[in-house]
Amino acid sequence: MFEPQTLNPLLRGARVANSVAFALQGFFLAVILTELPQLKDKFELTDGLIVGIVALISLLAGVGSITAERIALRWSSRTALRIGLGLIAATGVGIAFAPNMIVVFLVLGIYGIAVGIVDAGTNMQAVFIQHGYGRFVLSSFYAAWSAGSIVGALTVSAFEAVDVPLWASILIAAAVVLVAGQAFGVRLLGSREAEAGPAETEIAEAVPPASVPVRIFLVFGVVIALAFAIDLAVGNWSALYLKEELLSSPSTAALALAAYQGASLLGRLTGDLWVRRFGPRLVVRVAAAVGAVGLAIVVGAPGPVTAIIGFLIAGIGLPIIAPLCFSEAGQLTSGRGLDALIARLNLFNYAGTLVGGAVVGLVSDAFNMRAGFTIPLVFAVILVGFAKVFHPRATTSAADVQPANEPA
Repeated sequence: MFEPQTLNPLLRGARVANSVAFALQGFFLAVILTELPQLKDKFELTDGLIVGIVALISLLAGVGSITAERIALRWSSRTALRIGLGLIAATGVGIAFAPNMIVVFLVLGIYGIAVGIVDAGTNMQAVFIQHGYGRFVLSSFYAAWSAGSIVGALTVSAFEAVDVPLWASILIAAAVVLVAGQAFGVRLLGSREAEAGPAETEIAEAVPPASVPVRIFLVFGVVIALAFAIDLAVGNWSALYLKEELLSSPSTAALALAAYQGASLLGRLTGDLWVRRFGPRLVVRVAAAVGAVGLAIVVGAPGPVTAIIGFLIAGIGLPIIAPLCFSEAGQLTSGRGLDALIARLNLFNYAGTLVGGAVVGLVSDAFNMRAGFTIPLVFAVILVGFAKVFHPRATTSAADVQPANEPA
């Protein structure tokens, strides 16, 4: 492990820097999503084109994740992450000054690639940092993402209130990403501290990083896909559900996502503590069960207030599951092999977002929004069953991992 007297300050600095990177990713994504109505008006986009933009970003994010793998294997995960953040800032400038719809689509496509690079890079760094700490800390990074997304949405709200032009608000957001990303990026773990660090050597000695079993890889991939599918379903459809199905006002409808994200932030802030105390398996089982209860309340809600309470309950548990998947995957291999594993596992994120957006929308069109939300409810119930693949106690090193298929 890292020597406390020499490398813990480095680890602490890297943890802060990677938390900033997670927050910047959530911040800029929230700005883009909350500015979509303004982009729609400016470039006369149809609802179909908006759906197409979201799908485009998700698909090309997969390309970005593979790109991050290549960069990390050639240089380091730190290099991949810094390139991704710089590319996000550059696309912000492109969106701000785009003269027409065609340019907007091209720039948003590049933004999708940048999203994938940053998603993969931040998760690579998070797992390496966790290895160095020797205890579960990964959930806190996702809490930073949630906090960043809340700040991004509030920033746009404030800009709209004082009539800041669309181009200016996106440009300011891009500047924040550029300045903060590059300023903190130098404190991320380089290849000697991450991919080739002491903790990685220790893990490699315990479990040689030859080949991760395909079955285990696919299982964690499915769990990630289901978790992100639920997350996107809530993000895309919660306000519409309250407004069209439960006949709430637009302002009340917006509270559904606010309740979910606020609870998500709380759950992720405390997630590390619960995992260290009770172990990943029990935490996933309880988190998925709590999420299922919350979504069941949403599906059966007679009115907006009940539905908002349901989204609040769901947000407490479900968002903890994805970071736990990356944490468990981090015990399967190390070094450069871990870079590749995280990048490929991250692809399931985008498969989940496509499912969450498309399947819920199709069911809602065929029946109604209430029926549409039975899909994420079913996904949450399935996640309860998948809890058994997680380890019964918290470990971050392969040296003391108990096989995941042993009974709790």
